[in-house]
Amino acid sequence: MFAEELKTLRRLGFSTHLLLQLLNFASVIASGLMIWKGLGLFFNTESPIVVVLSGSMEPAFYRGDLLFLTNPVNARYQTGDITVYKIPGVEIPIVHRVLETHDVFISNSTRKSKKDVYSPGPNQLLLTKGDNNHADDLELYRGLEFLERRHIVGKVRGFVPYIGYITIAMNDFPQLKYAMLGGLGLLALLQRE
Repeated sequence: MFAEELKTLRRLGFSTHLLLQLLNFASVIASGLMIWKGLGLFFNTESPIVVVLSGSMEPAFYRGDLLFLTNPVNARYQTGDITVYKIPGVEIPIVHRVLETHDVFISNSTRKSKKDVYSPGPNQLLLTKGDNNHADDLELYRGLEFLERRHIVGKVRGFVPYIGYITIAMNDFPQLKYAMLGGLGLLALLQRE
């Protein structure tokens, strides 16, 4: 029934064109993932870019702002720094300001001097609070007294206002996400170079 049409499409090189377009589409996706992972390695954070999802940090950041993060290994967090943290068991990272810091002294008994070692970077405990919240984040910590350095995704270094609303809209309306992905895929397949 469709044998004639398939022969015509093959003669026109449709299968080769379709394969090239699929490879081009896969190349674009792979490039985006490599850039994301490269930024993560360079800035030492699992997520170098995040979107503000709530109004808890207003007026500093509003819902939909796009934040750029870094997580220096040995840098000490200061009171007033804006951090993004992730609690185990909670999927969405939280953007809040550091309210208190506590440095932890580690006893190192393997050294000959047996002195306490002060290590400000990785052994720092933090308490955070949203600028627009009335209380600190102890309730959000799920039983922890303070955030440990391993919970910190990064420190906010810059932002672009309202750009993140695209992500919020796609999460709030999944049909929009599928329509956009389908449209981009169709465009990639039908585009001729």
